[in-house]
Amino acid sequence: MTTSLLSPKYQVVIPKEIRKALDLKPGQRLNVIEKDGHIELRPILTPEQLIGYLKEDQPLEFERDTDREF
Repeated sequence: MTTSLLSPKYQVVIPKEIRKALDLKPGQRLNVIEKDGHIELRPILTPEQLIGYLKEDQPLEFERDTDREF
């Protein structure tokens, strides 16, 4: 387990191995989520990073609105 220190300005450094594994870049935005007493950091992906994110063998399921007129 990797640890990090909370600075007096409430800043946290993400360890290098995690930055590399997630391909995080300086200035990249992260969602900060509190869940059951834990903190989650989730990178906000750009449209370019989302290309190929969904596997082709898992099509999106949706229902078309049949009562709407276009």
